[in-house]
Amino acid sequence: MAHDNNGDLRGSFARFVHSEVTGSVILLGCTVVALAWANSPWAESYFHLLHTELGFSIAGSDRTLSLHLWINDLLMAVFFFVVGLEIKREMVVGRLSTVEKATLPVAAALGGMIAPAILYFLLNSSGEPSRGWGVPMATDIAFALGVLSLFGKRVPIGLKVFLTALAIADDLGAVLVIAVFYTSSLNFGALITAGVLLALIALAGRLDIRSPAVYLLLAIGVWLAVFDSGVHATVAGVLLALLMPVRAGRDPDHFLADVREKWEALRASDLTRDSMIHDRSQLDAISDLRRAAEDMQPAGLLFEERLHPFVVFFILPLFAFFNAGVRIEGSFSETLMQPVSLGVIVGLFLGKQIGISLASWIAVKSGRAALPEGVDWGDLYGAACLGGVGFTMSLFIAELAYDTPRLGAEAKIGILSASLIAAIWGVIVLGTQLARRSARADHPEVPAAGRPHS
Repeated sequence: MAHDNNGDLRGSFARFVHSEVTGSVILLGCTVVALAWANSPWAESYFHLLHTELGFSIAGSDRTLSLHLWINDLLMAVFFFVVGLEIKREMVVGRLSTVEKATLPVAAALGGMIAPAILYFLLNSSGEPSRGWGVPMATDIAFALGVLSLFGKRVPIGLKVFLTALAIADDLGAVLVIAVFYTSSLNFGALITAGVLLALIALAGRLDIRSPAVYLLLAIGVWLAVFDSGVHATVAGVLLALLMPVRAGRDPDHFLADVREKWEALRASDLTRDSMIHDRSQLDAISDLRRAAEDMQPAGLLFEERLHPFVVFFILPLFAFFNAGVRIEGSFSETLMQPVSLGVIVGLFLGKQIGISLASWIAVKSGRAALPEGVDWGDLYGAACLGGVGFTMSLFIAELAYDTPRLGAEAKIGILSASLIAAIWGVIVLGTQLARRSARADHPEVPAAGRPHS
């Protein structure tokens, strides 16, 4: 029977979308709990929990951080590791692997980063508030896909793929922004140490060293070195991800030949559930089959598959719980009208839809890209509106951008408000668009708006 690669790809993509959608519901729940607790009579206990210090000592060097920072610096490094794996996979074998595939989502992502940053900067052009220009640049893939899922199968698969590829390209841009623009003073000794440890990890892979302990110890060393370097520690996750192979380590023909040889040997032997205890050749053949299968499984894909649920269902909800709890001082409406809050709202809500739509239009009209199959400009505009749902990356950059707690709180309120507005507007736009498409399908004699009768 022929193998349906398209079916496998659609199935994998469906599982990915389902996990993101489910994770977004948990993420939203943790956000609501954090906001409610931070503005309740028990708010002091919430902030006390955030600032609870934990640490350890290695060779006389103490590592003590608040619980809040352990989550943002260590657990989020795992999140960035998975993000890095997704980016590498898409660039090597996925939706960003060729110029033709990558042009539209990359152009859309660039437009969706530049326009929000400009709009924010126009409202906050000086002083500490100006450092927050990176806050409205990121799209949260989990929430965006979660909103898109409300329309079920009526949404063209091409639109889901476009939004996912856009968000992944957007994540790459956000990682670069964090590494380049939100880095303080650099410790070059620590950077060199991180480089040496990364080279050792690459060497261990080439020497086919299989011990997980070796890689774990080296990875911890990389994180500690990057932590001390001045570059945000989460960038260590991306650097480690770039070393992970996303292609099989063996030639498929050799793999199949080896499997066939071992398979035939086992078929010819008197194989039972306990015969291998006395027949060493059977046990060796089974071990060889296992190793051959492991060699055909790219490490990058294995890590991504195993860590993705942990990230979606544990790390990101924990991050939301420890970062979305903003205490609203005074009037909420007055807070929304502060330059930082307003800059984030305008950047995420207007900047995203303008930047994504305009950049996509230029890419298509220039002949360098084409709209995905089954997707028209109304669909794409709806996806651009959902691009304004910024959460994880936006909150993360807000933590790095401001030294003054008040400005950070204003930015977070802006992020949550803009994300809600963008989600509602995206639902309205896409709902209207899909209703029109359904009406045209039910009554094909009625031409689309703006089209003359044939």
